[in-house]
Amino acid sequence: MGNCCSVQCSFENFLLRGWDFIVGHANYVCKLKQTLPTLSAALQELRALRNDVQREVDVADQRLLKPFERVQLWLSTADTMITEAENLVSHGPQQMNNLCLGGCISENCLSSYKFGKRVAEMLQEISDHKSKGAFEKVAEDQPAASVVVRPLEQPVALESTIQKVWSCIEDKDVGIIGLYGLGGVGKTTLLTQINNKFGTTGNDFKVVIWALVSKDYDVGKIQDRIGENIGFLESWKNKSVDQKAVDIYGILSNKRFVVLLDDLWERMDLNQVGIPKPSQENGSKLIFTTRYLEVCGEMVARKKIKVECLEPWELFQDKVGDETLNSHPDIPNLAKQVAERCGGLPLSLITIGRAMACKTTLGEWKHAIEMLKRCALPKMENEGLNYVKNQMLKHGKE
Repeated sequence: MGNCCSVQCSFENFLLRGWDFIVGHANYVCKLKQTLPTLSAALQELRALRNDVQREVDVADQRLLKPFERVQLWLSTADTMITEAENLVSHGPQQMNNLCLGGCISENCLSSYKFGKRVAEMLQEISDHKSKGAFEKVAEDQPAASVVVRPLEQPVALESTIQKVWSCIEDKDVGIIGLYGLGGVGKTTLLTQINNKFGTTGNDFKVVIWALVSKDYDVGKIQDRIGENIGFLESWKNKSVDQKAVDIYGILSNKRFVVLLDDLWERMDLNQVGIPKPSQENGSKLIFTTRYLEVCGEMVARKKIKVECLEPWELFQDKVGDETLNSHPDIPNLAKQVAERCGGLPLSLITIGRAMACKTTLGEWKHAIEMLKRCALPKMENEGLNYVKNQMLKHGKE
C-alpha cells in the first residue's frame, strides 16, 4: 500500500513539473505579441546609447586621448547585441504568422518556443548592458609630465622678483604676466626658476609648458614644443599648423595650465598657436619674457614686471670670480675699467665677464681694455659680442 502511494505521488510530481514546463514554453510563444515590440524599442535605445558613447570616443580620439579598455569592450558587446537584436526583430513577422488560436499555439511549436525564449533573453541582456553604459569619462589623457625640470644657472639676486611673480601666479585675477628687461639681465634664469618652482610647490595646475620663442619664430616649431609637453606622439608633428592648433586647444581648454614663453620679440597670436586665453574662469596662466615693455602691452599682460640685475660692477665681478680678481693686486682696477666699457649692459657684462674669468695676467686685461676701446660695445648684438669674447679668449692662448 505504501509503495502504491509513493508511486502515485511521484507520478503527480512528474505531471506537475511537465505541466509547468509546457506552460513555461507556451508563455514564450503567447507573449511574442508583447515582447517583440518591446525588443524593438529596447534596440532603438541601445543603438542611441551606443552612438552617444561612440561619439564621445571619437571626440577623445580627435584630442589624442586614449579610450578606456572597458569602454571599447562595452561598445564591441553593444555592436554584437544590436546585430543579433536586429536579426530577431526582422524575423518577428514570420514567427507571428506561424501563430494561431489567439497567438498561443504555433504551427511550428519548437521553432516558436526557441524564438520567443531568445527574444525574452535578449531583452534582459540589453537591459543589463544599457545599465553598464553610463560612463563619467570614456578616455584618459595621454601620460605627460606635469612639470619638466630645467637645468638652472645660479640666479643672481632674483629672489625678490621670483616672489613678486609667484604672488601674481597666486592672484586669480591675473592671467597673463609679462617679464621685461635688458638682454642678459636674467629673464630666462628667472623664468626657469618659476618653471622649476611649480614642480616643488603645491598647486592645482595640471601641466606646465615651456617653449623658447626667439626672434623670427616658427609657429609650427612652437606647437611641436607644446605638443611634446602634453604627450602628443612624434607623428603628430606632421600635421598642419591649423590642425595642431585645434588639437592643442582641445587639450588645454580642458586643463588648468601654465604656458611659459621665453624671449618674445613681438606679439604672438595665441589663437594661431592653439593656446586658450588665460582667464579668471579657467584659472590658467601665461608668463613670457621680452626685452620690450611694448610687447607686454601688445600681449595684454595684466601684470608687467621689470627684471633688473645687480649694479654693473657687482654683476661683472660675479661672472669673473674672486679667484681671478685676487690673482694680482692691479687686476681689480683693470677689471673695473673693463666693466665700465660694457656700458652698463647686462648681456655685455655677462659675456665679457665670463670671457675674462680665467685671465690672471695684467697683459690680458690691458688687451681687453684696448679691444673694447675700438668697439662700439653698447650697440652690439650677440654676434658682435661673441666676436669680442672670442678675441679675448684667443689672446689668452697665444
